[in-house]
Amino acid sequence: MFLRHLSLVNYKNFDSKTLEFDPVINCLVGDNGVGKTNILDAIYHLCFGKSYFNPVSTQNIKHDTDFFVVEGEFEKEERTEKILCSFKKGTKKIIKRNGKAYEKFSEHIGFLPLVIISPSDRDLILEGSDTRRKFMDGVISQSDKAYLQTLIKYNKVLVQRNSLLKYFVANHTFDPNTLGIYNEQLHLLGTEIHKKRTAFIASFVPIFQEQYAHISDKNEEIMLSYDSQLSEGNLLKLLENNIDKDRALQYTSVGIHKDDLNFSIAGHPIKKFGSQGQQKSFLIALKLAQFHFIKELASTTPILLLDDIFDKLDESRVSHIVGLVKNENFGQIFISDTHAERTENVVKTIHQSYKIFTL
Repeated sequence: MFLRHLSLVNYKNFDSKTLEFDPVINCLVGDNGVGKTNILDAIYHLCFGKSYFNPVSTQNIKHDTDFFVVEGEFEKEERTEKILCSFKKGTKKIIKRNGKAYEKFSEHIGFLPLVIISPSDRDLILEGSDTRRKFMDGVISQSDKAYLQTLIKYNKVLVQRNSLLKYFVANHTFDPNTLGIYNEQLHLLGTEIHKKRTAFIASFVPIFQEQYAHISDKNEEIMLSYDSQLSEGNLLKLLENNIDKDRALQYTSVGIHKDDLNFSIAGHPIKKFGSQGQQKSFLIALKLAQFHFIKELASTTPILLLDDIFDKLDESRVSHIVGLVKNENFGQIFISDTHAERTENVVKTIHQSYKIFTL
């Protein structure tokens, strides 16, 4: 699978832009602020129906305009797939495949698999558990549509249960029977999600450790583990045992929406004990593992976006990544960089077709 053509109208800093891509390697070069990352984000937008960096649709519209349109033409399994994402202020976003609008955006997830490696990935280490859950759910959802639907249902029931808890407090009332219905639904949905997340981690960790070993020269003990309240007990019982706490807080304090991923090096949290280089290697290994995991389960090789990656890494790590790209079937790759000469020198060593776009 590869992206042949991209067209932007009023998207971020672009009023109008059209690009024709190489099926293997595409390099976007230029000074900071010219829109290299915005083009990568537009590609991400076509694959996921939202921006990677700013999911608020109105904030992706060029200043002083009231709409944006992103169009792409992909080649997948010897078929041309035309994808359009458009949004106008005051209306709902529209995503179309070959001229037909999706009723549910979730139907599009996984159709065009993609992995992005970006400096903003540091949030996976620095931010809270919600960021890491989204990463885990995003990887699983690209190859398991049933999982995504279960997750959507769980989150809807969770919102309803939280609203009920607030209603109880506001109206000085309590109805255990109605609450019990929501508890049962959360239990069934949450148990299925926990089961799939557990299976995912078991399959994902060996791939991740292998990628880290390739990137890092050192034989370091790194680990990724899944932390869930459901590992300790039945969700229905957890909900029932915490009802007094939930009524006081007015929200659901236990469940798979509290799950987290633990990142460690030599048995210690990488956030506190990992060097900057170790954290960078950890994150890149995480994303390359995501690439290989999705590629293995899907029938399509994901597109790989490398945002400003060479500027953030030392020569050793860059050479390792280039080596991986050179030796394996990575499909189509997009690279953004501020140094045209450096980028061209790197891609020449891969001995594949490429295009360089100077912005």
